[in-house]
Amino acid sequence: MNGAESLLKSLHSAGVEVCFANPGTSEMQFVDALDRTGLMRCVLGLFEGVVSGAADGYARMAKKPAATLLHLAPGLANAGANLHNARKARTPMLNIVGDHARRHLRYEAPLTADVPGTAAAFSDWVRTVQSTETIAGDAMDALAAAWGHPGQISTLIVPADIGWEPVSGVEPVDRAKARAPRKIDQDMLRRAASSLGPDAVILCGGNVLESPESMALLAGIAEATQSKLFASGPLRRMERGNGRHDLPRVPYPVDDALAALSGFRRAILVEALPPVAFFAYPDRPSLLLPEDCETIPLADFDQDGPAAIEALADLVGTKASPPRAAARCEPPAAGPMDDTHISTAIAAAMPENAIVIDERLTSATQAMPLSAGGPPISWLSITGGAIGIGVPLATGAAVACPDRPVVALQADGSSLYTIQALWSQARENLNVTTIIFANRGYQILKQELYKVGQNPGPGALDMLELDRPELDFVSLAKGMGVPGKRITCPAELYRMIIDASKEPGPFLIEAVL
Repeated sequence: MNGAESLLKSLHSAGVEVCFANPGTSEMQFVDALDRTGLMRCVLGLFEGVVSGAADGYARMAKKPAATLLHLAPGLANAGANLHNARKARTPMLNIVGDHARRHLRYEAPLTADVPGTAAAFSDWVRTVQSTETIAGDAMDALAAAWGHPGQISTLIVPADIGWEPVSGVEPVDRAKARAPRKIDQDMLRRAASSLGPDAVILCGGNVLESPESMALLAGIAEATQSKLFASGPLRRMERGNGRHDLPRVPYPVDDALAALSGFRRAILVEALPPVAFFAYPDRPSLLLPEDCETIPLADFDQDGPAAIEALADLVGTKASPPRAAARCEPPAAGPMDDTHISTAIAAAMPENAIVIDERLTSATQAMPLSAGGPPISWLSITGGAIGIGVPLATGAAVACPDRPVVALQADGSSLYTIQALWSQARENLNVTTIIFANRGYQILKQELYKVGQNPGPGALDMLELDRPELDFVSLAKGMGVPGKRITCPAELYRMIIDASKEPGPFLIEAVL
């Protein structure tokens, strides 16, 4: 057994089942070990940002980490944008990154670079393996770091020679103990209970939004105390639909967020940070709560949010509130492809038990609230603001849950960062329906241009257009093995979502706006 086999066997014995990979020469021993051991499903991505985004989507749905296999510092850097998103989501992920053989490093070969330094920018835990005798234990430490509470990005760097050298006389290594949630502070709990009232808001994120039971308790607390509820803006995963409570999100536009949060004097944070604008704007504050609003951190990210909600309900003396039944959207008639019609089409067509991937800001803005009366679904969105996560995130979610349809709501501009993930969807025959909102421009950036107080001329606006030449997403998808259709009617969009989600394999809908 060589070092690569030892590492893979250790990870498999601890529950790692999938490896998303884009390897190079320094990782060939791992490619060989994956083949010879047959212990993990290996999913190839054509770009490292696809690999890291898919591993994020997998872990959000499987609730355990996948491994990634990346090539030296440049490959790790290519994965960086979606590692950033995963880190903000507190997604558990284990990156295996090859490096040159130790004897080769001194010669400054073209791909030589600072792998630990590159990893540190996007990782919570980094280690370089020093010998074949320690590689199994290093793998267990890396997995424990990733799988602890909250989830972390751990990166294990393996020099090529340690991967190919034989391992001898090494006993099996037990899985290292993952970090448990830190206990809730009882004084903070009492402070939170005494702060509830009409001018108080409970801001939630993380594990709370993944638990319908926690949201039902939150609703009971809010009703008993007349407090308000908001989900944090960046959304790792939220369980939604009929039979579940619907929490409004803190809006993305800064003026809308300021208006929604005005008037609150106390904010109780449960696995959430005080809301902050994505960017600074002239004459706008960075923090979105009123200046005199007191913040009470009931449960930080390394604590157990659902347990904190349960304890708060006990202290307040309230029980879970049953969700109110909401009517499902009626299918739209033929009409314009405006925001209302396409939002209605998506919400009305949403398949049972779907996983929704959300990387859109200016299109179908009402689809999420309108889906409250639809079937139970899981809603995943971009968390770190690094665009290009939607298509890979859908890929990983579909690998984790092959029995559930995935519907990806995807802006056209951001899709082009990682559209290669469609090829992986075709290769793995994943049931993903991708809806591209083709407005032929970076619409969000046009809005931002005015928000920062600029009066742009035609040259500035031209930099934000995607119409010369016009993109043909159906042809792009076809070239990667994914069938597709261009849609110009909301009623047709509704029917196409229903039909595509019933069929195995991926499909792309280009919704022309």
